[in-house]
Amino acid sequence: MPSDPPRLYLITPPLADLSGFMPVFAAALAAGDLACVLLRLAVRDETEAKRIVRGLREAASSRDVALLVEGDAKLAARSGADGVHIRGGGGALQEALDSLKPERIVGCGGLELRHDAMLAGEAGVDYVMFGDPDTSGRKPSFSDTLARTAWWADIFTVPCVACASRLEELGDLAEAGADFVALHETVWRDPRGVAAALDEVRAALAEGAGAAG
Repeated sequence: MPSDPPRLYLITPPLADLSGFMPVFAAALAAGDLACVLLRLAVRDETEAKRIVRGLREAASSRDVALLVEGDAKLAARSGADGVHIRGGGGALQEALDSLKPERIVGCGGLELRHDAMLAGEAGVDYVMFGDPDTSGRKPSFSDTLARTAWWADIFTVPCVACASRLEELGDLAEAGADFVALHETVWRDPRGVAAALDEVRAALAEGAGAAG
């Protein structure tokens, strides 16, 4: 039987303002079948950051979509976000796990080595992410992302999120066994609009999952 297609995980552009992003965010939510949105912030003021988180969280929760904050476990807790995404392991990841689990989601990416991903999984993260930049800013090749996704899906039970830079990569990631597929600028900047982009995304994921099955 065909496998279930991966769920969608969207990553926002770095946001400094809520109002300008809300229309496209609402369109993405209305397009349906999103699992999670990772919020990247471009503001230092905590009051403004909380306002952005709470605005997006309210919209996301109305569609049963989780909203995570990138890199700040304290902000996630104080703003009512559903959880946090930590880049790399070490102390920041352990702090997030200690302070947020089990009430909130803690995910981890930027994992340079396969061993790093294994350690994160053993520590109790809710997912590991492959294909995003590591802590030095180096982004792995698509072939490496694909190989790690297939390796992880074949061995481990902790869900994995695989990052796609282009829509053409989606089918291969689905076939490799990704539980979630993450997209960012590819969706938000699509000239056809976010709804049309997500229609193509879902079709590609379903086709890839069918090939895997």
